[in-house]
Amino acid sequence: MRYTEFTIEGRNAVIEAFRSGKTIDKLFVLDGCQDGPVMTIKREAAKCGCPIKYVPKERLDQLSETGRHQGVIAYAAAYAYAEVEDILDKAREKGEAPFIFLLDNIEDPHNLGAIIRTANLAGAHGVIIPKNRAVGLTATVAKASAGALNYTPVAKVTNLGQTIEELKKEGLWFVCADMDGASMYDLDLKGPIGMVIGSEGNGVGRLVKEKCDFTAAIPMRGDIDSLNASVAAGVLAYEIVRQRLGR
Repeated sequence: MRYTEFTIEGRNAVIEAFRSGKTIDKLFVLDGCQDGPVMTIKREAAKCGCPIKYVPKERLDQLSETGRHQGVIAYAAAYAYAEVEDILDKAREKGEAPFIFLLDNIEDPHNLGAIIRTANLAGAHGVIIPKNRAVGLTATVAKASAGALNYTPVAKVTNLGQTIEELKKEGLWFVCADMDGASMYDLDLKGPIGMVIGSEGNGVGRLVKEKCDFTAAIPMRGDIDSLNASVAAGVLAYEIVRQRLGR
């Protein structure tokens, strides 16, 4: 359930939100609507790379909390996003090898919040999420992070695979959680590292997985075939922590 203060409805309100520099995670627009104010909103969204989803009026009516959406509803981020460079700077300030969580296809806000919480407690320097097919920093995410969002920078990027390539130039290497990988206990997970986690439903996308240097499987002995994404992130993260501590 979204908190009202982070839902913006109505044409003028949405235009002003964009023009004031507010971070908009997602924009819903009435399918087929081409009038002036809506075209202005679409231009503003394009300037900042905000995803636009075209939906029928019935869907907007369902999403609306005021009943006065005028064909547009925007979801604003509850927290400001960081830049990838901010995450690297945090590692440099601490004199530590970078440790970054990269999340692909995480759409559940409770999972994202829990993963950000784990990232903070595991000593990761930040979290990177994609703009599309992923939940943003909603109020629900903030609540589920139990305060970790105040300390752990989260960057939002257009292309996760391209970001991985850029971070490789900074000396990072990448491990992807995948059931078909080698046991995480058999891998050397020390040094500057990016840990890539996907959703339990779809996993990490093929193109992102191909950019990773290794795939790590979490040993499982039960009757079902996958862990919840936030649990998987925690298990693999703490194997990285164990190795970084030299244990």
